[in-house]
Amino acid sequence: MIRCAQDGDAWTVTIDRPDKAGALTKEMLTELARIAEDARSAKLFILTGTGKVFSAGADLNAAREGLATDPVWERLSAAIAALPGLSIAALNGTVAGGAFGMILACDLRIAVPNAKFFYPVMKLGFLPQPSDPTRLRTLIGPARAKMILMAGQKITAQEAQDWGLVDRVVEDDALLEITQALGQDVLGADVAHVAGIERMIG
Repeated sequence: MIRCAQDGDAWTVTIDRPDKAGALTKEMLTELARIAEDARSAKLFILTGTGKVFSAGADLNAAREGLATDPVWERLSAAIAALPGLSIAALNGTVAGGAFGMILACDLRIAVPNAKFFYPVMKLGFLPQPSDPTRLRTLIGPARAKMILMAGQKITAQEAQDWGLVDRVVEDDALLEITQALGQDVLGADVAHVAGIERMIG
């Protein structure tokens, strides 16, 4: 359900569970975290999914058993945020709940027009993962972060781009091509140069 393809210094990681809307189990999250921790040598790290939904967040059965508050989510987002290369979330569809953490940890987010974004922690009675509110506030400001996390608003891809949550909205059939094109300068550079610029931006 998690696929990792390596092409030289480019790694593409795919959540491949379209029949379950990309819902994540503990095993899937652990595998994603392990891959991200192993990708320290990658200059380009692309995270994507299959079907019409990138990820619906925690698998419902697993969430009821405690996955919603498991530290594995924070382990995954921390591993992505620590990557020295360029990390891009190529969002093939909707992002919900805990799946926000991994995309917020990426350097860039590219989405298809039909993608929607919501994080219903207020309604479900959970706290968001510890680093998610800070990263969300940094991207879109405190009021809009509260619109998502407290008012429970579901926002469109265009709103997400207008707010700064998404960096570009592209057609479905061009998603991976455009995402890969964004990494070409990075792939052509020395790894120390890539890491140096990443550190300078923070």
